[in-house]
Amino acid sequence: MSTPIAVTIAGSDSGGGAGIQADLKTFSALGAYGASVVTALTAQNTSGVQGIHDVPPAFIAAQMESVFSDLAVTAAKIGMLSQAAVIETVADGLARLASGIPIILDPVMVATSGDRLISEAAIETLRRRLLPEVDLITPNLPEAAALLGEPVAESENAAVAQGRRLLALGARAVLVKGGHARGGESVDHLLTRDGTLRRLAAPRFATENTHGTGCTLSAAITAGLARGLALPEAVVAAKSYVTAAIAAADRLSIGRGHGPVHHFHAVWS
Repeated sequence: MSTPIAVTIAGSDSGGGAGIQADLKTFSALGAYGASVVTALTAQNTSGVQGIHDVPPAFIAAQMESVFSDLAVTAAKIGMLSQAAVIETVADGLARLASGIPIILDPVMVATSGDRLISEAAIETLRRRLLPEVDLITPNLPEAAALLGEPVAESENAAVAQGRRLLALGARAVLVKGGHARGGESVDHLLTRDGTLRRLAAPRFATENTHGTGCTLSAAITAGLARGLALPEAVVAAKSYVTAAIAAADRLSIGRGHGPVHHFHAVWS
């Protein structure tokens, strides 16, 4: 019997709400074994990011070699890659080690607190090296705008148009997330190369505890793919999981700032 194995290639959040920690919690909650490749260490809590320590590219490559040479990985997720050299290393490693495995790119640029997590120089490398190589990218509205060098979309039509331009840059599929928009619903748009457009809406909850939402959504999609779901099914299931995790976030009391979503809302009493 094969075991679904998902790997996250991302930064560590010492506060536990986002990054590697959120990804591993999500994988576990959704029935996938989680492995990790740490690309950066952050001194971080619910109030903000106090420091970032980048992992040397050679050690990132060593972690990738260790994981992929031993574990039968069935899906991979890429999160925080703060420097151009790190992006190059990850792209080279995936090309060599992860052929045929579905790969999700969450282009993490800014934390929920507003702290920047990627250098300007790295954005161009991300666009050039990784966008054409992954199965799905999951930008929020500010991230989609940054990848395109455009203003942030202020309507659903504008968000869809930016999604189409991201497809034109080489992405195989794009999920433009609408969590930063206004209104009673949080609306995401899934666009694929065959011209399919799917609108995914969920209620918007009045909570400050949304730290790690983007990491959690992309990790949930990765877990679904690791378990054999098709991409549209994995996205729909992940949207449902994250919506429930946000709805239950206020059942937790974590920190004094933006607390995390409740990854184990279906398990904890």
